[in-house]
Amino acid sequence: MISRLQIRTVVVSALLTLSVGAWAQAAPKGDLGQAIPNQKPSILDHVGIDQHLNAQIPLDLNFVDEHGQPVLLRQYFGQKPVIITMVYYQCPMLCSQVLAGLTAALNGMRNFDVGREFNVLTVSFDPRDTFQAAQESKERYVKRYRRAGSDQGWHFLVGKKEQIDALAQALGFRYVWDQDNQQYAHASGIMLLTPDGHIAQYRYGIEYAPSELRLGIVEASQGKIGTIVDQLLLYCYHYDPRQGRYGAAIFNILRISALATIVVLGGFMFIMFRRERAAVRQNRLSKAS
Repeated sequence: MISRLQIRTVVVSALLTLSVGAWAQAAPKGDLGQAIPNQKPSILDHVGIDQHLNAQIPLDLNFVDEHGQPVLLRQYFGQKPVIITMVYYQCPMLCSQVLAGLTAALNGMRNFDVGREFNVLTVSFDPRDTFQAAQESKERYVKRYRRAGSDQGWHFLVGKKEQIDALAQALGFRYVWDQDNQQYAHASGIMLLTPDGHIAQYRYGIEYAPSELRLGIVEASQGKIGTIVDQLLLYCYHYDPRQGRYGAAIFNILRISALATIVVLGGFMFIMFRRERAAVRQNRLSKAS
């Protein structure tokens, strides 16, 4: 008779095999199907988020809000800390993930609301974006946020290239327009600023722990400047198999997900085996007694 341990071993082994297969599938393939090195496109050498901690952003920059009204950045500072996200509203991949991740983190912070304890600025770095696109994006994410009054604290802006570049440079946000592929290459992350507009902290990626984000906002509200954090950059860039170019974000996410699956299954298998052996020892002791 096949024991429960043998059955579980077969099941877990099969799952691990599938996970390893997912890992392998995350690697780009050559013409004959063999894995090829995951070479970063040269355009991404000009893309990133540099940490300019304690730098003052220029508050007199002109933008247009989601209502089509001209505004100054200064209008959103002075009383509360501010979270800034740099995206573009026509982004085909990563920008929506950044905003979705931020919205999920904001929803996870109880009794700590946008517009009351802090403000959020979502600024498009694409000068072609219109205030109508900003309005549509705001409606989408404010609806997901589900907090009354948040529309007064979460603002979506568009602007001219000179103003956008000045803000991006101050924040350390480097992005590039790829004329061939007609898209922007950029990294993902958010910035926490003090009420007077100094950069306090950076958060990389597309997911942000609510407890850590809340602590960061509280510290920023007190004017505290954080320390340099490790960069785990996710790039937004389209994959073109004919040219061997890829969206690093997609492959990194696939690899991380596959690795996480392997780790979780491995931990599950380890615990399962320990419990099985403990049960066997207990049965032997019971029979012996």
